[in-house]
Amino acid sequence: MSYPEPIDLSGLSTYSLFERPSKVSVSDFAKPVSAGMSMRDFLKALPAQLAASDIIALAEAVAEAAKNRRRVMITMGAHVIKVGLNPILIDLMKRGIISSLSVNGACIIHDTETAMAGKTSEDVGAVLGDGSFGAAKETGKFLNRAIREAQETNQGLGKTVGKRLLENEFPYNSLSLLAQAARFDVPVTVHVAVGTDIIHIHPSVSGAATGEASHTDFRIFASLVKELQDGVLLNIGSAVIMPEVFLKALTLVRNLGYEVSRFTTANFDFIRQYRPLTNVVNRPTSGGGRGYNITGHHELMIPLLAAAVLEALEE
Repeated sequence: MSYPEPIDLSGLSTYSLFERPSKVSVSDFAKPVSAGMSMRDFLKALPAQLAASDIIALAEAVAEAAKNRRRVMITMGAHVIKVGLNPILIDLMKRGIISSLSVNGACIIHDTETAMAGKTSEDVGAVLGDGSFGAAKETGKFLNRAIREAQETNQGLGKTVGKRLLENEFPYNSLSLLAQAARFDVPVTVHVAVGTDIIHIHPSVSGAATGEASHTDFRIFASLVKELQDGVLLNIGSAVIMPEVFLKALTLVRNLGYEVSRFTTANFDFIRQYRPLTNVVNRPTSGGGRGYNITGHHELMIPLLAAAVLEALEE
């Protein structure tokens, strides 16, 4: 075969730029920001593109659900606590915007340590070598006792831990999600994977109590999900446990005949991962509603969302 000649471009069919549909217009461009501008003006200055559009639309969905007294559910991992977002979530609970919290087992550890001591999160690399990681006696004693009480009273793990935090009047209870949820009577459910949390290595642990109390919370969570129609579920920083728990609860309530087909979901995380994208954003909303996937640091994105929700409520 001979070496080819460059292709002849003279026969290319063209069209007018001015008649062509385009996905980006100058009307969508950002506006310059200025020192001292209001949050409302800042939000209006964002470009009407991609994640900026999504977070505004999501904030409007949350505000609409809150106005109509529909459920706004939070599912989350412990990193949300460790980057200091408890005050933001507590304020949204106090305002009646967040109607429930559902967390993994690590959350109650970091939240309890925050309430007790005003600090949490070990330097794992520094203590793993000598086997002292996770051996804080107060954490294990308090939580494993609360878990046994949750099993005995059948009140649920999240509710019991919150009540016990309040009863002990710990110095930083005002910054504890579970303590303040108990104060505001906001349901909290805890979903434990046995062996994943430091309190599971303590001699005070009861696998039977942990499993039964967490399963009670799964059933409470399902009762919340059955009321999700026209509501919102935000998954923040849980890549595996909470997306799986949500999917199972959703299929359970649909199996039982509850109408849960039209709602909004969103996943917030540092990177896009298969399980939350599939089990939170795409599959649950395929028959109605809308799902969002917001990628970014929690310590930036969640305050931004909270501010946008409050502005949407004011409007």
